Amino acid sequence: MKILAVFKPIIQSTRGLWHFGQTVLGIIFRHPITGTSIIPILPDGQIVLIRRKDDGRWSLPGGMVDWGEDVPHAVRRELMEETGLEVVTIRRLVGVYSSPNRDPRIHSICITVEVEVQGKMAITDSLEVMEIQAFPPSSLPKPDMSHDHFRQLQDYLNGLTTLA
Repeated sequence: MKILAVFKPIIQSTRGLWHFGQTVLGIIFRHPITGTSIIPILPDGQIVLIRRKDDGRWSLPGGMVDWGEDVPHAVRRELMEETGLEVVTIRRLVGVYSSPNRDPRIHSICITVEVEVQGKMAITDSLEVMEIQAFPPSSLPKPDMSHDHFRQLQDYLNGLTTLA
């Protein structure tokens, strides 16, 4: 893994290139990549979702944990990058999702957390996000969401802590 530390500054010249590099390294070394999904809760109780550019589906904000980064920092960074919102507090762990088929691009292990958020919603990563919207829990998009995010939301709404 020291090799990654040497090449990270070179690869990280652009964020997209770094993520591409992570994916390639995951394929080469055949280890899952760790990521996070975030269930952002506004003060009024609505849940914030993003519509992804790559598949056009609604999704939880989130992404890969960067080299040298812990999960709470990744949650804060990814939420800000994709929604413009700030984490007030990480409320709880909703689950860890590890099915090799949960993400069509790579084998990733997703740590899903519920967070209390504040701020104004704004698309700050127009390469990944095409829309941001807040939904009441009773009006969330139905099963055709990206990856396994519908299951993650159902587990959250049912008060579960899931290891899958």
